[in-house]
Amino acid sequence: MHFTIAREVLFRPLQMVSGVVERRQTLPVLSNVLLVLKDNELSLTGTDLEVELVGRVAVAVDDVLDAGAITVPARKFLDICKSLADDAQIELKLTDSKLQLKSGRSKFTLTTLPASEFPSVEDEAGSFSLTLSQSRLSQLLERTSFAMAQQDVRYYLNGTLFEIAPDYLRVVATDGHRLAMETVAMESGVSDTHQLILPRKGIMELTRLLSDEGGEIALTFGPNHVRAQVPEYTFTSRLVDGKFPDYNRVLPKAGDRVVVADSELMRQACIRASILSNEKYRGVRIILNKDELRLVANNPEQEEAEEVLPVEYGAEPMEMGFNVSYLIDVLSALKSKQVRMTLSDPNSSALLEATEGSDAIYVVMPMKL
Repeated sequence: MHFTIAREVLFRPLQMVSGVVERRQTLPVLSNVLLVLKDNELSLTGTDLEVELVGRVAVAVDDVLDAGAITVPARKFLDICKSLADDAQIELKLTDSKLQLKSGRSKFTLTTLPASEFPSVEDEAGSFSLTLSQSRLSQLLERTSFAMAQQDVRYYLNGTLFEIAPDYLRVVATDGHRLAMETVAMESGVSDTHQLILPRKGIMELTRLLSDEGGEIALTFGPNHVRAQVPEYTFTSRLVDGKFPDYNRVLPKAGDRVVVADSELMRQACIRASILSNEKYRGVRIILNKDELRLVANNPEQEEAEEVLPVEYGAEPMEMGFNVSYLIDVLSALKSKQVRMTLSDPNSSALLEATEGSDAIYVVMPMKL
C-alpha cells in the first residue's frame, strides 16, 4: 500500500470512523481502523463488534502507487492527522508491517496488524428497507433518544424502538421514568408491523452521521442488524435482542386538566430552579392555580428557588413533584412556541406535547417530594 492523499479529504471520515472505536478493547485489532485501498477508493472501517462504520473517499489515480489493506491504531492515526496543517498532503506507505506517514518535514511510523484479523459484520439478507430524508430521521432521533436508559439492567431500555408499520414509522425511547415518542406517516412497503430496538451506541453514531443538508438515507433491517446507507458512509449496528415494553399502557388517557405554557419561558424557569434543587433527586414542585404556575425547588441546605409563570389553566388548584432534568430535556426537544401539559392527579404521569408543528408525545412520571 502506497498512496498520497490531502489531509482535508482524509480527516473527516477518519474522525467519524474513529468515533466508533472504543478506547479499551479486549482484542488489540479493535483499537485499530481498517484501511483498504482499491480501485482509487480508500475505505476506512471502525468497529466495536456492536456498531460498524465504513467511510469512503476517492483517491486521485495519479496518487495511487500501490493498493492494499492494513489496520492502524485509530486514536494515534487520528491525532497525527489532526495535528497537521489543513492544506497538508499526506503520503502513506506500508513497509515491513509498519505504516510510514510523511507530510512536509514530518514523518511518523505506526505499528499495524494484518487486515485479515479485522472482524467484519456478517452480511445477512435484509428483511425490508425504507428510505426517508436524513433531516427527518435526525429530527426523530433528536426528539426521542434523550429518553433512552443509560445502563439499565433491563437492557432493552438501553436503546430506541423503531416500529415500522405499513403506513407509519414510530420511534420510542424510555428509561422507565419518562417516555418520548414520535410518529411519521409514510408508506413503508411492509405488510406487518415490525418492532426493532437499536442500541444506545448505534443511535448515537447514526445521529452523528446524519446531516440536515444530506439527501435521503436508506435503512435496511435484517433479523439481527440494521444497515444505513448514505453516499460516503455505510453504518451497521446489531439490534438489541429483547422485547420492548408496551408503550401504549404508559400513555396517560384520563387527563382532564390542561396547562398551556410558553415553552422557552418554562424551560428557562426550570433551568434556574434546578440550580437549587437537590443534586441527587433533582425534584421540583409545580403548584398550579388559575392561569399561574409556580415552580419551587429546595435542597438539604434549606435554600430555595421560586419561579412564577403565566399559563393558561382553569381547573382546580393542584400540586405535583417532578424531576426537573426530565422537564428540561422535554422542553429542549420541543420545537414549538407553546407546550401543552395534560394532567389528571398528583400521582399520575403528565403528558407533554407541542401545541403545533410536531407529533412528538412525552410522558413524565411524577415524584414524591
